[in-house]
Amino acid sequence: MRPKLASGDTLNGKLAATGWTLFPRLPMHSMTRSKERPANAMALRPEKTTSRKQAGQRIMEFLHRSPFLKFLIVGVLSFALDLGLLVVLHEGFHVDLVIATPIAFLTSLVFNFALQRSFTFRAMNSRTVSAAKYIALVVVNVVVTDLIVTGFDRLDWAYGIGKVVATVLTTGWNFLLYRHWIFRHEPVRDTELAPDAKPAP
Repeated sequence: MRPKLASGDTLNGKLAATGWTLFPRLPMHSMTRSKERPANAMALRPEKTTSRKQAGQRIMEFLHRSPFLKFLIVGVLSFALDLGLLVVLHEGFHVDLVIATPIAFLTSLVFNFALQRSFTFRAMNSRTVSAAKYIALVVVNVVVTDLIVTGFDRLDWAYGIGKVVATVLTTGWNFLLYRHWIFRHEPVRDTELAPDAKPAP
């Protein structure tokens, strides 16, 4: 008959007295370590999401405190729309420059007016009045820019420098006129108060 083999625990018990072991037992923390890592990795994701949300909130707060920065951002976007639409119409659809140029320019003006009113200054005054003032300012800017550029050219100065000077000047007074004239916040009139509201003494 074949000798009966002892189990692993019996052999370990007999060999333990001699300082040897046949089936070493692994510690529990080594067995659970692989399971803990995904849990820790998953726990870090909400922190990253929260930090991104906080960063976005800080950016929006900074923009809210800096209307001039928002004004510049909208101006750059309007210029990009003007130039991009001009290229698309002329190069893509082969529209003549005489037609494509005013279409792109007028589209960028409408885009600029809408964003400056709703995003930059958050105006609550009459949209019709704001649009009329905006158009008047655009006409003045076109005339002033033309005078400055042609004036530099007649003086034998670089007309490109004249264009830069005109752009800087119009950008400066555009912001001031947008904020204090075109999109200014009008005070609430007494007739717009609630019927039971009484003016402060």
